[in-house]
Amino acid sequence: MRILEVNDLTVYYGVIRALKGISFHVEEGEIVALIGANGAGKTTTLHTVSGLIPMTSGSISFDGKDLTKVQGHRLAGLGMAHVPEGRRVFSDMTVLQNLKLGAYSRKNKAETAETLEMVYTRFPRLKERRNQVAGTLSGGEQQMLAIGRALMSRPRLVLMDEPSMGLSPIFVNEIFDIIGTMKADGVTVLLVEQNAKKALSVADRAYILETGSIALSGDAKELMDNEQIRKAYLGE
Repeated sequence: MRILEVNDLTVYYGVIRALKGISFHVEEGEIVALIGANGAGKTTTLHTVSGLIPMTSGSISFDGKDLTKVQGHRLAGLGMAHVPEGRRVFSDMTVLQNLKLGAYSRKNKAETAETLEMVYTRFPRLKERRNQVAGTLSGGEQQMLAIGRALMSRPRLVLMDEPSMGLSPIFVNEIFDIIGTMKADGVTVLLVEQNAKKALSVADRAYILETGSIALSGDAKELMDNEQIRKAYLGE
């Protein structure tokens, strides 16, 4: 089942055409990666899907629902969550307060408490630091918090933007292990990632973006073996 479908999506920033009629889809239960150079349109794509910036033309549907006129803040209630580039935790609030904000759209307190324990099980460091101010966490811990906050809404689809940015190699490996366990738990992931090798290693399928257009798409493992991709994006 296609949980996300994007058709002929065009986005302008002023007179600049940032996305040039791209189309792609995500099947439920998949990890799909969007990779490409800086400025290719990856983050713009996520921002448009999550309603942070308006589309110029095209269509986006989530779980069969047209998102064209759905306000971005309502998407969490529909089952979509966004882990933004740069983590964007509320630095003056505690870890626990940040996590509770992720569940703002949920009304059942018992289910929210259950989800919080699930997040703590997945991220023991967050439980240890639940009363610590988020701004004092390391970069890797803040990334865990950003993911945990997204999971508090019990999403079916998580949009994840550059989760490895600025992290040590140890934390990068840990974050990608977490992404793999999210799929095992039934969460679908649309992943934007500058580290193409890591993204392809965890993804089922991938789309290659170049200057606002999709240049190539296919099975992630096949793309990993593609000589053109290896030279252009894998540093080989």
